[in-house]
Amino acid sequence: MMAFRYPALPLLLLAMLFLAACSNPGGLADAAGDDADADVPHADHAAADAEHSDAPESTTIAADVAESSGIRVAPAAPGRIVRELEVQGLLAPVDGSAGAATARFPGQVRSLRANVGDNVRAGQVLALIESNLSLTTYPVTAPLSGQVMARQVAVGAGVAEGQSLFEIADLSRVWVDLHAFGADVHYLRAGAAVTVTRLYDGATREITLERVLPGTDSASQSAVARAVLANDDGLWRPGAAVTARIRIDDREVALRVPLTALQTMDGRDAVLVREGERYIAQPVRLGERDGQFVEVTEGLRAGQQVVVEQSFLVKADIEKAGASHTH
Repeated sequence: MMAFRYPALPLLLLAMLFLAACSNPGGLADAAGDDADADVPHADHAAADAEHSDAPESTTIAADVAESSGIRVAPAAPGRIVRELEVQGLLAPVDGSAGAATARFPGQVRSLRANVGDNVRAGQVLALIESNLSLTTYPVTAPLSGQVMARQVAVGAGVAEGQSLFEIADLSRVWVDLHAFGADVHYLRAGAAVTVTRLYDGATREITLERVLPGTDSASQSAVARAVLANDDGLWRPGAAVTARIRIDDREVALRVPLTALQTMDGRDAVLVREGERYIAQPVRLGERDGQFVEVTEGLRAGQQVVVEQSFLVKADIEKAGASHTH
């Protein structure tokens, strides 16, 4: 019978494996243990990252840098929230404040003594007319004190009996007719405080709504609220457009901050609170707001120092610090 001969190399490999098993009785278990030990530093890093994510977003800005950058803070405090309705309006002469100077008899204009824009007194002579009936001259006088708004004749022109020669208006007071549409009409009420603004120079006046007219303006389909404005400087001209804010609600709130303090951080409303030289992004819940302030219902305490100017600079610095940590 023929004997099989094993090659020498496989026998050598078997011997080496046997010796290795004797020297490492743990085998794969020890290898798994080594891998577990190697993962320990990674676990430490994960715990550190989790701890950092729970910390509030913040940055540190030296006092002199904050000062030179225009960063200003103010304490969160109670105050009033004044809700206002913004509307458009027109200035108009007050009823009974305008009149016409007319010819009493037919004739010819011999002289004119007033021009458009002139201020005149009641009874002041505005023109001289030569009567066709008597061939004598008679005066045409101003029916009231005010300003000449229009002049319809020239020297030498013929006039008829009763013809209007001048239009005079007393513009010491003017109407402010404010127009509201749709659901906004329900906010109109007599006695409401109004801030009216001239468009061409931004001048403002505080007035009070006198009445809400019962009808609807046929051209604009709006409701009209009317107020009277003292035209002391003569610059509130009839026919001019104005804007106005009608006060519709005014109440005290426990805590408010300026709108300039608000920022959005991670999709949430937040304010930036200063503690020493540290600036912290503090999420807040908001309530009512007006044109300047917003009510804070949660997330802020009275007296905390809130960034009210250049808050976007502080936000940018916080986001920059966060990006640096991530990398």
